[in-house]
Amino acid sequence: MVASHPAYDLQLDGFAPEAIRNNKSGRQQWAVQQLLFAAKASQNLGLTGQATFSGSLAWPFLYPFPQRPAGLITEAFAELARRWMPILDAFENAGVDVGFELHPSEDLHDGVTFEMFLDAVKNHGRANILYDPSHFLLQQLRYLEFIDIYHERIKLFHVKDAEFNPTGRQGVYGGYQNWVNRAGRFRSLGDGQVDFDGIFAKMAQYDFPGWAVLEWECAIKHPEDGAREGAEFIQSRIIRVTENAFDDFASGGTDLAANRRLLGL
Repeated sequence: MVASHPAYDLQLDGFAPEAIRNNKSGRQQWAVQQLLFAAKASQNLGLTGQATFSGSLAWPFLYPFPQRPAGLITEAFAELARRWMPILDAFENAGVDVGFELHPSEDLHDGVTFEMFLDAVKNHGRANILYDPSHFLLQQLRYLEFIDIYHERIKLFHVKDAEFNPTGRQGVYGGYQNWVNRAGRFRSLGDGQVDFDGIFAKMAQYDFPGWAVLEWECAIKHPEDGAREGAEFIQSRIIRVTENAFDDFASGGTDLAANRRLLGL
């Protein structure tokens, strides 16, 4: 609600207090204030990261037909930056990172759009990422490589599963079907196609210090079963990082003379 296209006004009113419904500017100001409260609350609780969405000014223009006017996306991201800079500064003062969940329907939905935003906010140190591979699988984005590229900016982690099963009738866009009937759909943790073994290995490789947060969304399984199974699933994949390399036993320190002898010098 910090930044929303008018196409979503009626739907977003359902998220806002009744007193500010049918009042777009009032709703936007209320949303900004909630984030400022969240920065202070996170600071008071000793938290280091806050999850959020970027909002969406340009999403209705995602597909480049009808042709987008020159400069439309540039202006959308410039406006997004203008609205977010004071919020990011407040989080800087609170010592808390903003983790944008890169999510379809939000202007920040993949690595490219995150970089566009980062440029617009002058590489602000508090503009970071909530990593959720389920959204990347549905976009057919290489979500393991994403960690290699952006691990320094990944501050929060949603462990949510998904599957993508295209057919001769539908693919990424889903044909306006409900969640059960879409080619791409969220699944209870462990029931989808996301390579969590690979993801947890990457997180360990880069020494991710945060929480692995179970996020359950599934159109099939009961949520209580998903919660129980999901907690066990996460626990079994958390990797305790070794303090020594496996071949450290062979290391005798650096001996220049011995190294030269090994080289035949």
